[in-house]
Amino acid sequence: MDLNKSSKKKKTSKYLKDIGDILDDGFILADNFGKVLIANQSAQELIGKNLINKNIFKLINNTDFISLNFDRSNKKFDHSFVHELDDFLKRQLKIKVKKISKNKILIVITDLTLQRNLEKIRRDFVANVSHELRSPLTILSGFVETMLIEETIDKTTLNKFLNIMNQESRRMNSLIDDILSLSKVESEEHILPSTVISIFEPIKSVISNIEKSGLLNNNKIILIDNTVNQSNSLNIEGNFLEITQVFYNLIENGIKYGNSDSDILIKIEELKSNHLKVSVVNEGEGIPEKYLDRITERFFRIDKARSRKIGGTGLGLAIVKHILIKHRAELKIKSIPNKQTSFSVIIPIIK
Repeated sequence: MDLNKSSKKKKTSKYLKDIGDILDDGFILADNFGKVLIANQSAQELIGKNLINKNIFKLINNTDFISLNFDRSNKKFDHSFVHELDDFLKRQLKIKVKKISKNKILIVITDLTLQRNLEKIRRDFVANVSHELRSPLTILSGFVETMLIEETIDKTTLNKFLNIMNQESRRMNSLIDDILSLSKVESEEHILPSTVISIFEPIKSVISNIEKSGLLNNNKIILIDNTVNQSNSLNIEGNFLEITQVFYNLIENGIKYGNSDSDILIKIEELKSNHLKVSVVNEGEGIPEKYLDRITERFFRIDKARSRKIGGTGLGLAIVKHILIKHRAELKIKSIPNKQTSFSVIIPIIK
């Protein structure tokens, strides 16, 4: 009889361990005195390694948790609270405690840090969008009010007003387009592209469109193919329109923020790891090293006044980053101030 009970306990413990191993949340089974009997990998990542046989009350130093007197109460209960770890990240954990038998307690730990950070990103994004839209709306509103109040406005002044209003309405339109593009690509990051395209197709399409648009000044775009076999199509799995947007944004940035008399270089080379490196290189003021890690953040601008003057929305590089994430590619940025800046796309190729 005792052997049967022992066998059942071992089977139950194994089932609980197997359940814990497939959970993303931390999963701990302890006795009434807090001795850890089972702990999954997630629990060990959240509160510490080698938890078995340790006292859970010493590991989770929280008043609400410690006050639960498990060993004296036979009453089943379900209790939860939020605990903040005293670490660099200030991680927040939701801890749910449930008594599942007379001498066993189950503890489930959920990391709320990501959820909290995502909520902060959402709030910041909404605040930034509101600010970016408020500025052109204020300008438009001011001119409309002036035109309504003034009984007579000479043609020169009227044309000046209308030109400014047109610029601001275009700026709002560009901002809304970029917000929608960013939202779309972020929502589809988990969907791997399945279409096979040549890397040259979107690049040559962008070069052609920019050359026709009048964006170039006294400079030109030079495509340099450094691949071993230049006749190779260099295929990738990619969405043509999205990859086109990546290179349009990078080349347009190179033109707008580079010297008006220096050429934009597009260098293509194969890497040994079955990846392709496409670099967009320009000469100009460059990017200070302290800003390199932030340059792809939403609405981040080094010089806000200059960015707005040349029509930047502050979202172009954020869109590039998220499109590349979707394509399992990455963006590497190097800059030597007042000399040269390169934005390099590292993307897998199909052999």
